[in-house]
Amino acid sequence: MPFGCLTIGEKKDYHNPSDVTDKYDLGQIVKSEEFCEIFRAKDKTTMKMYTCKKFLKKDGRKVRKAAKNEILILKMVKHPNILQLVDVYETKKEYFLFLELATGREVFDWILDQGYYSERDTSNVVRQVLEAVAYLHSLQIVHRNLKLENLVYYNRLKHSKIVISDFHLAKLENGLIKDPCGTPEYLAPEVVGRQRYGRPVDCWAIGVIMYILLSGNPPFYDETDDDDYENHDKNLFRKILAGDYEFDSPYWDEISDSAKTLVARLMEVDQDQRLTAQEAINHEWISGGAASDKNIKENVCAQIEKNFARAKWKVRLFVLYTLQPPPQQTLQLPRLLLTPLHLCLLLPPLRGAPLWSQGSPPGWRKASRCQRPRTGQQPPTHSSRAQRSRRPRPHCVLLRPRMSRVKPPPPHPPSV
Repeated sequence: MPFGCLTIGEKKDYHNPSDVTDKYDLGQIVKSEEFCEIFRAKDKTTMKMYTCKKFLKKDGRKVRKAAKNEILILKMVKHPNILQLVDVYETKKEYFLFLELATGREVFDWILDQGYYSERDTSNVVRQVLEAVAYLHSLQIVHRNLKLENLVYYNRLKHSKIVISDFHLAKLENGLIKDPCGTPEYLAPEVVGRQRYGRPVDCWAIGVIMYILLSGNPPFYDETDDDDYENHDKNLFRKILAGDYEFDSPYWDEISDSAKTLVARLMEVDQDQRLTAQEAINHEWISGGAASDKNIKENVCAQIEKNFARAKWKVRLFVLYTLQPPPQQTLQLPRLLLTPLHLCLLLPPLRGAPLWSQGSPPGWRKASRCQRPRTGQQPPTHSSRAQRSRRPRPHCVLLRPRMSRVKPPPPHPPSV
């Protein structure tokens, strides 16, 4: 039956796990994400390959909500540049989503493999993304997580189309949205500034994508040591809030003024002044043939290999805080041995409001709090459960994967 007869929000009969395995052969896990596991699946009747996303209900309410949300959104959309939902099954323990399989490469890999790369190639990529986003916006849908990792070529043919994936953060815009989420380098100022936001956040993200594709550099970066994650992220967000980016020489010397103008209009700090997706499609650089045909591959590829080989761009980060934290609380950062796999995004305190996190993403657990004692001070001990329960808990929590076995450093022994 189409979509496994799953109806969101209505009473339904659950499928047996055998209903899934009778129809599909599920292969090995291809990728694990924060909410789901991704498999290759083959229809036993047609022998056609699909992508299967499995959400485990036991991982919590956020997982169940993400699965239902992605199903709801994907059922609404049908566009050539969006991966289509093919089938859905819900058992008592899992959700199974079957989508079209994109066998092409990510955009970065495609650029690196080209012998010739120009503004016109970038314009073609951006146009397809804009058309898909304009379609989503016409349905009042905000993607909220547009980034280069979510743009892939549908197949490996020379003129393959671009498709957008990963809709678990997408949301229907019933009024302005207030819950912040996304990937740090692509966040719009209104999200970082904890304001209500809407469809313009997707246009900002497209501006960031376009900036990277034309120069190989991210528009917002910080010279802080990569190991100093706290200060690095604070400086990154301050620059986003101020719209502090430049068209640096020599990376932008050969880029047309028309391209720079479009980037600037998509990355307006004021969301009311920002171009919409449809307005960007009508821009001369997209539809008017103003994109240059000059080869820029050497400069772009050199910067891509320099900037995006860093692990911090490969790690999915989380923005977890509420807008109204408890009174008289301050930001306390646990001192932990951090590696990219144990990194959680920490936003800087804005307008005097401290940070606060509620729970952790599914598949993650809270890291132990390890505060080094001052010199001459003994580590605190707790003789009873009552005393332990009265300890103040940190309001900003670092997260790390469950599979991690990295332990926090032991406290320093007291000085003699």
